[in-house]
Amino acid sequence: MSFQDWFQANRTVTGGNGLPVDADSGVAMDLPAPLGDFTATKRLIPISLFAIVIGVVSSYLALWLLRLIDLATNLFFFQRFSFQPASPADHHLGPWVILVPVIGGLIIGLMARYGSDRIRGHGIPEALESILLRGSKIQAKVALLKPVSAAISIGSGGPFGAEGPIIMTGGAVGSLLAQFFHLTDTERKTLLVAGAAAGMSATFAAPIASVLLAVELLLFELKPRSLVPVALATATAAAARRYLLGMGPLFTMKPHVNAYGFETLVACAFMGLVAGMLAFALTKSVYLAEDAYEHLPFHWMWWPAIGGLVIGIGGWLFPPVMGVGYSVIGEFLQGDAPLKVILGILVVKSLIWSFSLGSGTSGGVLAPLMMIGGALGAAGAHFFPALFTPQGLGFWPLISMAAVLGGTMRAPLTAVIFSIELTRDINLMLPLLIAAVIAHAFTVLFLRRSILTEKLSRRGYHLSREYSIDPLEITFVREVMRTSIVALPAELALADLKESVAPNHARSGQWLYPVVGSDKQLLNVVTRHEIEKIMAQTTADGLRLRDVVPAKDNLVVAYPGEPLRIVVNRMARSGFTRFPVIDRRSDGRKGEQDRGHGTAVPKLVGVVAITDLLKARVMNLQAEHERERVLPIRVFLPARFRKAQTSD
Repeated sequence: MSFQDWFQANRTVTGGNGLPVDADSGVAMDLPAPLGDFTATKRLIPISLFAIVIGVVSSYLALWLLRLIDLATNLFFFQRFSFQPASPADHHLGPWVILVPVIGGLIIGLMARYGSDRIRGHGIPEALESILLRGSKIQAKVALLKPVSAAISIGSGGPFGAEGPIIMTGGAVGSLLAQFFHLTDTERKTLLVAGAAAGMSATFAAPIASVLLAVELLLFELKPRSLVPVALATATAAAARRYLLGMGPLFTMKPHVNAYGFETLVACAFMGLVAGMLAFALTKSVYLAEDAYEHLPFHWMWWPAIGGLVIGIGGWLFPPVMGVGYSVIGEFLQGDAPLKVILGILVVKSLIWSFSLGSGTSGGVLAPLMMIGGALGAAGAHFFPALFTPQGLGFWPLISMAAVLGGTMRAPLTAVIFSIELTRDINLMLPLLIAAVIAHAFTVLFLRRSILTEKLSRRGYHLSREYSIDPLEITFVREVMRTSIVALPAELALADLKESVAPNHARSGQWLYPVVGSDKQLLNVVTRHEIEKIMAQTTADGLRLRDVVPAKDNLVVAYPGEPLRIVVNRMARSGFTRFPVIDRRSDGRKGEQDRGHGTAVPKLVGVVAITDLLKARVMNLQAEHERERVLPIRVFLPARFRKAQTSD
């Protein structure tokens, strides 16, 4: 086989650099699209419709889970079959109450071992793992076992909330629906998060906070393709909640005036700092308890029962620590909680929650953090008598509640809006923001991982929750492409090919050589490896380069005005790492004419390689680490002083 035949056989199917070619038009399918602010496509519409359906389903799941918790509570503590709300704190079991959480823990351990170990934990880390590592695929049995195990855990006195399990359950429903259709991993992730956020929205009547939770914790992006479906799902769930659970808010409190002195805001910052320290201690205590369980000489199936024993002892000594505890949170926000309750929640609740959550049982973290944070604020109110009295006794519990949430979960914006939606007290936005951000800053500086990501880290995975603009998105081909290159004329005699290429390769290491016609129009490309084959296999005299490397009209190239992100994606799809760069205004290939780019021939302006893309990263590193004084101090000095300095 001659080299010309070989070259044609290996290039006909894939186009100029390996990209798929449309069978009808012969044009490469990765032609550049017009740039815009967002990358959303019409796929947004069907995904949004799916999300609305998931929002309705998730609202019913939230109702079902809450009723299951009520049923389990009635069965465990009052021995009656009823779906009416009940609190474990009202039991009359005496010391026998110690056995109730132990029995619940045994059941959960058996379900986890012989059903699915994915039900262990408080839900959000498991959702994160499914999103990042499992293609947003959740097993069907998890959607069933997770709410049942959570109902047993909370109903038997576990000091947990329902939000973690409903996030996992709603996410499982979204994932299962997505798996029935021909969707991408990203689209499955969107629907999984839509279900999770919708479940939280229906549970707490907090749709905006649910969207923020999705953005800050689950989506790992802020794009219309995911934001719109998630927001529609949470709005749908909130609307459905009106007919299933009521409008909300979940808690009522005395309204506050929108007038805060400087002293009050300083006190809010101090409270945020203290809340950050508490968040630090709570996070550490949970994983210290988990480490302690790892040293036990028996199977993890028994760990929830041990955690249940701790819960039972704590509940016997101080009953209000058992269960979700919404009534206790309401007391804090009304300013009616006695000092005994405040100290009991701070000490006993924190201990039994940390030790039981570390055992791997099923339950959420939002409600316990709200209760512990409210207790901290209620205790702090006694140290600010001149500040809390005009605002009402519920001021500091709510401020501290948001701060503990923001510091522990590393989601300060979610904590602020969540606190406002729970109480409908918009006037507290400024104090809430100050306290939550200060607590968040403290834990960010002193804790490498949050309570939500430490578990993933212990499994050997790294998770970054920082959002930033990709340097490849804001750096263009024209800024990094090579213009000092050797282009081979199509009329070049093969006898002169070696002399044209060898010196340049030794000097610059160029590997991709564009083949051009008159006026620099791009006809094809050839690699150094292919040039070596030409010289080794072609022996006929008088042949020119165009005889063995014919012109192609379906080359996929780069353009000077393209962001490097597009070029990187094109390289990833093709497997090739070097592209010729042509002037878009001169591109006359078939398929581009319909986009109004003219009918002229494509003119070569340079070459871009994968090593050139690293320049964008270098520029980003320089922007982050190189310090300089842009505005010198002498600019601010009077003219006579500047003259004196110059003369000196």
